[in-house]
This record gives sequence, structure tokens and C-alpha cells, in this order.
Amino acid sequence: MFAKGASGDHVYAYSYDADNEDFGAQDVTKLDTWVFDNMKEFFHAARNNQSLFSKLNEEKIVFFLHLLGIDTNGHAHRPTSREYKDNIKVVDEGMKEIVSMLEDFYGNDGKTAFIFTSDHGMTDWGFHGAGHPSETLTPFVTWGAGIKYPQRVSAQKFDDAFLKEWKLENWKRQDIHQADIAPLMASLIGVPFPLNSVGILPVDYLNNTDLFKAESMFTNAVQILEQFKVKMTQKKEAILPFFFTPFKLLSESKQLNILRKARSYIKQRKYDEAVSLCKELIQLALKGLSYYHTYDRFFLGINVVLGFVGWTSYASLLIIRSHSSFTRGVSKEVKKPSHLLSCSFIAVGVLVAFFLLIQDCPWTYYIYCLLPVPIWYAVLREFQVIQDFVISLLTFPPSQLAGYLFIFTLGIEVLVLSFFYRYMLTAGLIAFACWPFITQLWIRAKSISLSWIFFSLLLAVFPLMPVVGRKPDIFLVIGAGSLVLLLSLCVLTSLIKRKDRFINEELLLHLFQMLSIALSMYVVYSTHHSLLKKQGLPFLNQIISWIILASSFVLPLLSPTSLFERLFSILLSWMSAYLLLSTGYEALFPLVLSCLMFVWIQMEQETLQQSGVSYRQKSQGYLCCHKSIHEFDHKVTSLQFTCNLDITQFRHLYLDDIRRAFFLVFFLVTAFFGTGNIASVNSFDLASVYCFLTVFSPYMMGALMMWKILIPFVLVMCAFEAVQLTTQLSSKSLFLMVLIISDIMALHFFFLVKDYGSWLEIGTSISHYVIVMSMTIVLMLLNGLAHLLTTKKLELYGKSKSHLI
Repeated sequence: MFAKGASGDHVYAYSYDADNEDFGAQDVTKLDTWVFDNMKEFFHAARNNQSLFSKLNEEKIVFFLHLLGIDTNGHAHRPTSREYKDNIKVVDEGMKEIVSMLEDFYGNDGKTAFIFTSDHGMTDWGFHGAGHPSETLTPFVTWGAGIKYPQRVSAQKFDDAFLKEWKLENWKRQDIHQADIAPLMASLIGVPFPLNSVGILPVDYLNNTDLFKAESMFTNAVQILEQFKVKMTQKKEAILPFFFTPFKLLSESKQLNILRKARSYIKQRKYDEAVSLCKELIQLALKGLSYYHTYDRFFLGINVVLGFVGWTSYASLLIIRSHSSFTRGVSKEVKKPSHLLSCSFIAVGVLVAFFLLIQDCPWTYYIYCLLPVPIWYAVLREFQVIQDFVISLLTFPPSQLAGYLFIFTLGIEVLVLSFFYRYMLTAGLIAFACWPFITQLWIRAKSISLSWIFFSLLLAVFPLMPVVGRKPDIFLVIGAGSLVLLLSLCVLTSLIKRKDRFINEELLLHLFQMLSIALSMYVVYSTHHSLLKKQGLPFLNQIISWIILASSFVLPLLSPTSLFERLFSILLSWMSAYLLLSTGYEALFPLVLSCLMFVWIQMEQETLQQSGVSYRQKSQGYLCCHKSIHEFDHKVTSLQFTCNLDITQFRHLYLDDIRRAFFLVFFLVTAFFGTGNIASVNSFDLASVYCFLTVFSPYMMGALMMWKILIPFVLVMCAFEAVQLTTQLSSKSLFLMVLIISDIMALHFFFLVKDYGSWLEIGTSISHYVIVMSMTIVLMLLNGLAHLLTTKKLELYGKSKSHLI
């Protein structure tokens, strides 16, 4: 980490192989003892090597010891475990020996300083990265040359219980930021502060003269002020003079005044006043840096908002013009726009480009500023459609229009809030449970409505539970697998009874998928107990896990393409892989979600029948049936997935289709946040991948975790593929509606993006924005995968034989 990219030959690194970081190993304290043993061998060798001995006795040397055993034990066994506490004792004893060895090597000359700290903390359940105080508050202990001795105090300025827990309440505690460690180390070894460091030297740590502290603080202030001046000059040179607004709190005259005053205080030996003044200058310079870093935010924000609003408007107009019956009286042909409109927008584009050019703006600014120009040109071209749509809206009763607008806005806000508060998904699912009563489906289809209410309320429980990983329970995973096996037996019995012809290959496939579920349960259970006994991951379990994961892609393609059988085959195959990646209650989530999805398919068919939309079956196309059943007399189970052909020709969009698009987005959000959040993904539980590997491999482990996250998404999209089939909903119009919903949500998150606070807060705000922005693209990819899974049929032995049961 330190040697990579370093110039010269002054940085040397020696480390163990990455394969040694095995979370399933019998004893991972060896990661720390390896460091201590090699450190001892290194210094022992130096006594017999004059060249090495001379180098080690030079000035300004830093030894960095990375002790990874505690971190590995914390992830594998939790910080409250015996293994973790034993590892702390090993490190404590090892550090004692290293300190003694160093002091002995250098003849107790008192010129060695020691810094003992951590890059992060850890929660009680072995995670880090979520922003909890137990993760962001880390110990910082320093002693030795140049460090002040601990001071006794009668009172502390901190209210937390850490000092009392550590029995240090009578010793002065001085907190610092991690960025402050760099200037502290630079001061201790006598080198200039790092050029781009924003750390503030903690002078209260130093055991040195007041003059040294004041001079060091003055240097620190000048170093950070130079960053401010460079950033200000760069911005000033890139902006036209009459547009430039300087940072008013730190003018050039004020800079000079503070520096002169600080220097004067030092000459007058008013060191405390000088230090205080330098700290004030540093705070102003840091604020100024932030000001110039975000100087163009408002300008770029306006352009981004214009682009969002324009693109959303254009997508809405496309739906109104091509996929709806709102503008029946308007010609579908696009009228040629006037030359005045074209010339006006060309002139605006040229002016914007010239304005950016003379200010030497980066190329990204051209994208932000020029993109809204063609978008709004496309919107204004559809002026006739806009006019006709407004006339159509005026025919609606104002109360009804206001009601639709309120429901749509409320739905969008629930989706946005669910990114921050998972219980909003619970509220949404409870509202979904009331849907049959609002639409009178309760009267028409009671059994389906009861199923919808039951599974909606059951799914609503998951967002109320702790995020995945906090309370692992392997028996819940086994229980989920048992429920899937029980459901499989019921379905198999039902299929045998219902079908006149049941091919042997179909029966074998179904039994093989049930075997995969059973094997997954066995692997999860045996791996868990093997790791508890510190026997590592059994090789056979690892092989079985990878085979089950690979087969989950292929097995659904061997099943019949009838709607129910194909969807259930997808559930069985992907559920077997999901069980291997589960550690607790989340194993039940795909099962409950899939049950709700199948009920949704039936509910949508009942809704379409109730609305009286004409159902027309084509001899060639996307929708086929086994029997010649007209209108809605056929059952969902008689439908069959076949080769696709866009069905935009079948019918126009209705208001109910907006609700279907909203349902899809809501279920996709539920698939992501139902069992976790951004923080839980960022600090994922490594135990989830222990059936596949225990040796630390960030890319492979990350890929497996992403696959676990993807599985509920695919189940939702496969179900929606069936909804499109039963309701004749156009894929193109669907994507346009989802695009509008996601763009409105993205506009919300754009205003919520942060560049301050903890790394978690900053990263979460950006992640929310990126997730919503990429929703349409991801939806297209998922739709392609779902279409492949539902329509593709593989034949292993050519044409299947007609051995029947």
C-alpha cells in the first residue's frame, strides 16, 4: 500500500501472501504473530549486517506494522468472542516485546516515538463501514520521543462511557481526526507537512517548547493557506472577472493581517495567542477550500435540473402521443417545426458553448450545459401535443385530477423516503394490502384477494427487522429451505394431478431442483458447524456450492415454458443459490416475495378483466394459449411464455398502467431494501459467502454478494414478464413510465447529495442518486435476463420423447 507508486528507493515493504487471510482458518492470530516474528528477525539480522545496521540508525525512519489478525477475527467470530479477546492479548504482548526490542536496539536513546491506532472500528456483529460510532471512533495512543506525558484531570469534556469503561476517567482525553495524524508524524520526525494534507497539527500532544509548537502551527497554517490560494487562483483564472465572486471571509488583506499578527505574537513570545490565531486561519482556509471546490455547484445544478425536467417532459409527451388515447384528435404525424424555433435553439447552444469556451471549462461542463438545449427543443416541437393534452386535462373534474396528482406525489415520496427509512416500505405494503377493497376486487375474487392481503402483510414484516447480518441464525436458513421443499412437494403433486401428460424429463428436473435445495441446506449446516470447530471450509461443500450456483442459470431453461411451471422452476433454482448466501431471516425473503409476485400476476389479470379492456389473442405473437379460450375464461396456468414480439399494437395505455409501473418500481426497491440498506451492503457480512470461499478475495466476495442482491430483482422481473404477458403491456411504454418515475426520484436525490459529514453519509447520498439514475438501464438488463429465463427452452437430447405418467 505504501510502496506502490512511491518514487525512489526509500520505501520497503514485506508482507505475507493474501491467501493467509482465511476467515475459516483455525487460528488467524498468526497474521499478527507473523508481523512480530518477522520484525524480530529483521532487527536480529541487522546486528550482523553493517549496511542494514547503518541504515536503521539514520534519522527520520518510520516503521509501519499492519496487524490484521484482530480485524479478521472480528469479522469471523465477532468482537465479543473469545477468539477476538485472545487475539487482543496476543497483540498486547507482541507490542510489548516490539517496543522493548526497539528501545534495546537503539540503546534506550529516547528518540523513538510510537503511534498505536486503527483505521476503523467494528460493530458488535463484526461489521464496519456503516457510520456507527463503534465503527468511526477508533483508539489513538501515542508515546515516546516528542510526546507529552499523560495528564491527570478532575473532569472530562466528553459525556460518553468509553473512559469509564477503560478506567481512564482521571486521565485527559484529547480527540483528533484521522487526517491530523499525518502532520503529527511529520512534526515528530522533522519533515515538511504533506503538501495536500488538510490535517491540523495536534500541538497539545507535543512535548516540546512553546516556540516549537507555535512555529509548527504557523507552518501548518501556511501549508493549508497555500492550498486555498492555489484553488482560488485556478478558479479566478478560469472565470470572467465580472463573474468571479471571491471567498469574502478570507480576503488577501485578511490573510496577510493574520500572518503578520501571528508572527508578531511569536516574536513577543505570546505563543498561545499565536497558536490560537493560526488555528483560526486554518479553519477559514478550510472553509475557503470547500467554497472553491463547490463554486460551480449552483450553476451546474440549474443545468442538471433543466435537463431532468426537460427529459421527464419529453418522455411524458412520447407516452401521450404514441401510447395513450389522451390525444385522439391530434394527428400522430410530427409536424415540421418552424425555422424560428430551430434557429433560436441553435443560437442558444452556440452562446452556451462560447461562454464555456472562454472560461476554459472542463469537457464535463459542456455535457451538463448543452444537453438541456436539444432536450427542450424536442419538447417544444411537441407544442401541439402539449396543447391538446392540456385541453384533455381540463375535461377532468378538478377534484379527480387533484386526487390523482396527490396519490402520484405521495407514491413518489414514499419511494424516496424508503431509501432512508425502511419502514416506509412496510407502510407501502400495508397500503397495497388495501388495494382489493378500493378496486372492488374483494367482491370479484375473494380467494386471490385474501392471498394478496396475506403475502403483502407478510412481506411488510421484513423491512421492520434488523438489517441482514446483525443476528445470524442458521436454523432460519434451514427453515426457509424446508418450506421451499414442502411447497415443491405440493406443487409437484398438483401438477401430476392436473396435467393429462407429464413427461418423465419434467419430473426428473423437478426432483433434481428439490435435491439442489436439500443439498444447499446440508452445505449451509455442515459449513457452519465446520467453521465453529475451526476446521475450515470442507472442500466437498465448496464444490457443491459452486455447482449449485452454476446450475441455477441452466436448470430453469430446461423446464416447460408454461407460465406457472417456468416461474416456479426459476424460484427453485435461484432459491437454492440464495440459501447458500444466507445467514438468517433473509433466506425467507425471496420465497415470500415470489408468492406475492405470483398472486400479483393473477390480480392484474382480474383487474384487466374488471376494467373491460378488450383481450385479443394473436395467432403469432407474444401471447399464446394451449386451448382456444376466449376473453378471460382461461386461467393463468394455461398461459405460455413464447418468443417475443412487441405488443404496442395491442392496446393503448390506461391510468391503471401507471399504477403497474409504480408497483414494479416499488417491488424493485423492496427487493433491495427489504432486508438491508446502503450501509449493510457497504459493510456486508462476510459469513454470507463462507459456503463458497473463506480466504479473503474482495472481488470474488463482492461478486457473490452482488449476485445475492440481484436474485430478488430477477424474481420480480420474471413475474413482471408474466404481468406484461397477461395484460398486454408494451415494454417500450413501460420503460418510459419507469424512466419518468426514476427521473423524478433522481431529482429528489440530486438535491440531497452531500459532500460533508461522515464517509457513510456522503457515500449513501451519492449511492441513492446513482441507484435511481441507473434504474432504467438496470431494468432493461434485468428485463433481458428475465425474458431469457422465461422464454428460452433448452433440449438436452433433441426432441423430447413422449414417455408419460
